[in-house]
Amino acid sequence: MINFSLMGAGRIGKMHAKFIAAHPKAKLKYVYDVNSQFAEEIAKSTGCSIASSPEEAIKADDVGAVLIASATPTHTQFITMAAKAGKAIFCEKPIDLDINKVNECMENIKGTDVPIQIGFNRRFDASHAKAQQAKIKKEIGELEMVVITSRDPEPPGIDYLKAAGGFFRDTTIHDFDLTRFILGDDPVVQISAFGDALFDKNAQQEKDLDTAMFILKSKNGVLIHINNSRRAVYGYDQRVEVFGSKGMVISNNQTPTSLERYTSTSTNEKEPIHFFFIERYEQAYRDQFNEFVKCVEGKTKPLVGFEDGRNALIIANAAYESLESGKAIDIKF
Repeated sequence: MINFSLMGAGRIGKMHAKFIAAHPKAKLKYVYDVNSQFAEEIAKSTGCSIASSPEEAIKADDVGAVLIASATPTHTQFITMAAKAGKAIFCEKPIDLDINKVNECMENIKGTDVPIQIGFNRRFDASHAKAQQAKIKKEIGELEMVVITSRDPEPPGIDYLKAAGGFFRDTTIHDFDLTRFILGDDPVVQISAFGDALFDKNAQQEKDLDTAMFILKSKNGVLIHINNSRRAVYGYDQRVEVFGSKGMVISNNQTPTSLERYTSTSTNEKEPIHFFFIERYEQAYRDQFNEFVKCVEGKTKPLVGFEDGRNALIIANAAYESLESGKAIDIKF
């Protein structure tokens, strides 16, 4: 049995608390959040204790793993504290918004030798993973193109935008990591980024973006197209195309059921796709937690680690450099 401390009891923290409580080999012992009401809700639903400080939660003798779902500026602090305390670590993305803080954290935890998994859940989506396997098994021949569509159903509020760290580091970072996941050992070497705030007044006010497109190139010459929007009125639009010399596979949008309707007024009418990211990726969130527990138990290396989080942020930073300069940017990891 692996005893967990949960750092952060907001929307994502509540979801992770549910997964910990449901896992037969995991138990939630402590929860910590600066918002005591949030922490109390999780304590009430799971029976765990409320820690009065991060130190109490992370350094507790009866805890073997720490799940970090708190605000992004706390991530490197909690990772460092947990690593030095010898605890296994699962941390939601991103590690931090500042590459200098990520590099400093990497130096601070050198030699601690604890498993660290970063929460890029899309790698664990069953359909996306099968698309990646089609590439590995050469079912589509030699990989030539990857197309990723990732569009939110509606823009977030202004308070979220103020803290999110920018569209590329908040939203597209998932797609940058998914690109790396599909490419495998073929690294991204160049990026061109385009973006604007076309419709969201909050994004305009914060000098952020609501619409973006990217062209990336890998070392082996694979071309990748990513398109993002914060307004897809039909739902949470998540699609991946993996195209090669012998064909293509598509990981398509998911609907609650596979029901189709044929009537006098419509043909092949389907249910709306999922509207919320937790609904769309619930299976992926659950499977990534299951994989983390397996890694801790088996003392194996997580499938998506600290370096993956760092590399995705490097690509996001290069995307901003491209946007600002109007030029294609070479990426150096």
